[in-house]
Order: sequence, then structure tokens, then C-alpha cells
Amino acid sequence: MKKLSLFLVLLIGIINAQKLSEPEIALINQGDINSALPIYQTTDKQQHQTLLAVSQDIDPLDKNNATLVKRMKKSLLSTDGGVGIAAPQVGINRKIIWVQRFDKPNEPLEYFINPVITWKSELQNLGPEGDLSIPEFKDQFYRSKAIQLEYVDLKGQKYTEIVEGFTAVIFQHEIDHLFGILISDKKKKESGDEYYKVDAFKKSDAVVR
Repeated sequence: MKKLSLFLVLLIGIINAQKLSEPEIALINQGDINSALPIYQTTDKQQHQTLLAVSQDIDPLDKNNATLVKRMKKSLLSTDGGVGIAAPQVGINRKIIWVQRFDKPNEPLEYFINPVITWKSELQNLGPEGDLSIPEFKDQFYRSKAIQLEYVDLKGQKYTEIVEGFTAVIFQHEIDHLFGILISDKKKKESGDEYYKVDAFKKSDAVVR
């Protein structure tokens, strides 16, 4: 009985932790709810602290999520060529991201709630990255070539998928935001890391006996 009571207490605690606070709800619904939310910048001290904070899971069924998701998309569309955005970048330290799916026909924008990377390939690519929240910063970064994701939608439906290539890079970048990891700090932290090239092979269509 004690174990059951403890489990219920922990479950209630998790559910309450996922609920949006009054200040978060006020921020999500401020002004015209059909407009973009301002994108936080590292050049502003208070906004920088929000970007460095670790985000919490969110209750996918919260009625305010639809507004947040919609306004985040408008924020991303208001940028010059942005391909992804995370909730901390609009001042909400919750686990929601938008990603442009270059791995799908017509390269749609899609949202993801409580995304988790459950696996990363050891093989990595090196490519350029910038950040909507860090003015005039761009550098080269190593990212896993393929990842496996788990996430839910606004109905609480759970999904799992494997993503590769540039789209996988965007996911890794945006999920880093949910843990307060900025690419400017990432570059400093990984400055001593070493990588080496490996050969890769592709299966031939020819049959040799």
C-alpha cells in the first residue's frame, strides 16, 4: 500500500510539473494570439538566462499548447531562412520544437512535443550551423548522421522514428536548446575533441558469384 501511495504522489508530482505556470500562460497569450512571439536573443541578459535554462516536459493536452505551437511557427516563418525553433527561444522553457523536414516531400514544417533522442549514430557529419538567438554567429559542428526520436503530438499520441541527414542535424540543434545548450557554448566545450575520417561502403546492385 505504501508503494502504491508513493507511486501516486510521484505521478501527481509529474503531472503538476508538466502544467504551465500562470506567467507562462500570460506570455503565450500576450497581444495578438495570431501573431509571432518575439525571438529571444543572447544580447539581452535576461533573455540569455532563459535560453540557458533547462526546459521541462509539457502536458501535451494543455489547451494553451495549440496557441504556443501556432505562434512559434509564425516566429520561425518571420525569420530569414530559419529551419527550426525551440520554445525557449520565445521565452517558454518547455519541450516543444519546430523543424523543417528536408527529408520529406515539399519539406514541411512540423512541431514536436516532449521530443527525446533515444539513439544517435557514432558516425557524424561536419557542417555549418547558425542560431536565430545568437546574432552574427556561425561555425562548423559535428552532429550524428542519424538519430532515433520519440515525441508526442497535441493529442498526446506517441511516435517513434529514425531521422537522417540535415534534418537530423536540425533536430539535434533544437533539442540542445531544450537543455540550455547554445552552439556558441558548445563550440568552446568541444574545442579539444578529435575526430577521424572513416571509409564507408555502399551495397552494389551487381551480383558477383
